[in-house]
Amino acid sequence: MSTHLSTALDLATRRVPVLPLRAGKVPFGNCPACRDNACGGRPNMKTPGPCTCLRPCHAWAAATTDSDVITGAAWAPLWKQAAAVAYHPGGIGLTVVDLDHADAVAWARRTLPTTRAVQTTRGEHWIYQGVMPSVNAVRDGVDIKSTMAYARWLGPGTGTMTALPDAVRNLVVKKPSPVRPATVPVATRGGECRHRTPAYLERGIAMAEQRICEAAGGVHATVYRTFLAVLSAHGRCGCLTDAHAARLFAAAQTKGETARHCVDAWSNARTALGM
Repeated sequence: MSTHLSTALDLATRRVPVLPLRAGKVPFGNCPACRDNACGGRPNMKTPGPCTCLRPCHAWAAATTDSDVITGAAWAPLWKQAAAVAYHPGGIGLTVVDLDHADAVAWARRTLPTTRAVQTTRGEHWIYQGVMPSVNAVRDGVDIKSTMAYARWLGPGTGTMTALPDAVRNLVVKKPSPVRPATVPVATRGGECRHRTPAYLERGIAMAEQRICEAAGGVHATVYRTFLAVLSAHGRCGCLTDAHAARLFAAAQTKGETARHCVDAWSNARTALGM
């Protein structure tokens, strides 16, 4: 049994969802049936969705604690090639602040509450109890890995794990800000803006999330069209915030979209609407 497989099985017995990584710290490539999310993807850890592939084709969403899958015929050849073991932090209620170099570590020591730390090749992983959205490059050399993300397993680390602080959450969303162009007035017809009714906006965002999550194919196009519809209906009155956009981005990422694709689709939709 390889060292990586042994580590994965040990973690699985502790209910830590794991998957193999190949060289370059990336998951193994999608199989033909799953390439470009043709299978429909795996929306989240609890509801696998239509895909029945047992290979680790969906990065964080393929992470599992099922020893039969980990040692099964589909995964067995991959452990022979694996360069590392990864785990899904959000799947066990954790957030990893990935500090990629010495300056980032120094910043964290000045700024963030101390918690359990794991040494990495170039820096440290700081691990907090609690979950949040995963975002890369929140500042130079700092990534957030929690929900819908994976992190390398580099050992249990040292120190006492503390609760996820606002100082980390605020790295992703400092404060809600209106999504509206400077050239468009808050209300185009005068009077109270109908979009400020909480139920109206909440219904629109919930429907958009559902539309994205239920996409069986053409995910890129569905995400773009949904972003376009949301911005068209809610983007000109000042009621749409970064928190709402983050919900839509999260839904898109459960279908395999990257954070960069989400940003590009959002920007393209705004441009198409003259925003």
